[in-house]
Amino acid sequence: MRELALGFRYLLEGQRWVGRHGKRYGVALLPGLITLVLYAAVLVALALWGGDLVAWATPFADDWESPWQGLFRGALTVVLFALVLLGCVLSFTAVTLVVGQPFYDALSEEVDREIDGFPTESGLSLGREIWISVRDGVRVLVRAAIWGVCLFAAGFLPFVGQTVVPVIGFFVTGFFLAEELASIALARRRVDLRERLALLRGRKRLTWGFGVPLGLAFLVPVVAVFLMPGAVAGATLLARDLRGEPLEAAPREESPAVEPY
Repeated sequence: MRELALGFRYLLEGQRWVGRHGKRYGVALLPGLITLVLYAAVLVALALWGGDLVAWATPFADDWESPWQGLFRGALTVVLFALVLLGCVLSFTAVTLVVGQPFYDALSEEVDREIDGFPTESGLSLGREIWISVRDGVRVLVRAAIWGVCLFAAGFLPFVGQTVVPVIGFFVTGFFLAEELASIALARRRVDLRERLALLRGRKRLTWGFGVPLGLAFLVPVVAVFLMPGAVAGATLLARDLRGEPLEAAPREESPAVEPY
C-alpha cells in the first residue's frame, strides 16, 4: 500500500508543480491541444464518410436486398468508428509525447533543475531524441497491443471476462502509461527501453500507483490534455525515485555569522 500511495503522491505533486509554474504549464498544453484537434478531425471525417468507406470496402454486398445491406454496412461502420476511437485513446499519450518532445523535455528539465540545481542532459541532438522517442513509442505500443489482444480474447470467458479482465486491463494500461511518461526523464539519463521496463517491473506497485489513476482520467482525451503537463512533472519524480536520486532540493547551508570585533 505504501508504494501505491507513493506513486499516487508523485502524480499529485506533478499537478501541484505545474500549478506553481503557470507559464510553463500554458506552453506545455500546446502539444495535447494539437493532438486533440488532429484526432477530432479524423473522427469527424470518419463520421461523415465512414459509411462510404465501408461501402467501398464491401462491394460484395452491393446486390444484397434491403434491409440486410443497410444493417450489415451500418454495423461495420459502427465497429470501424469504435475501433478508431479506441486507437485514438490508446495512442493519444504516445502521439502527444512525440509532438511535444521539446516542450515536455524542457518541463522535465525544469523539475530536475529545481531539485539538483541543474538538469540531466542526454547529449543527443533534438532529431536523435525524437527518433528514439518514436522508435521506443512504437515498441511500447506493440507490447500494449499484444496485451490488448490477449485481454480481448480472455474477455469472452464467463464471469472472469466481465470482472477480472477489465481490472487487469486498467493495471496494464497504467503500467505502460507510466513508462511512456517516465521515459522523458529516463531517456535524458540515457536509460534505454529494456532498462526502463526492468526498473518499472521491479517496483510495480509504485508504477501502478502513478499510472492506474492517470489511465482512468486519460480515458477522456480532453481531460488528458490538461493533465499531461502535470503528469510529465510527476513522472520525472517517479523516474528520480526509480533511479535512487534525491526528490527534494538539499537545504542550503547558511553562512556562519561573523562576530563583530
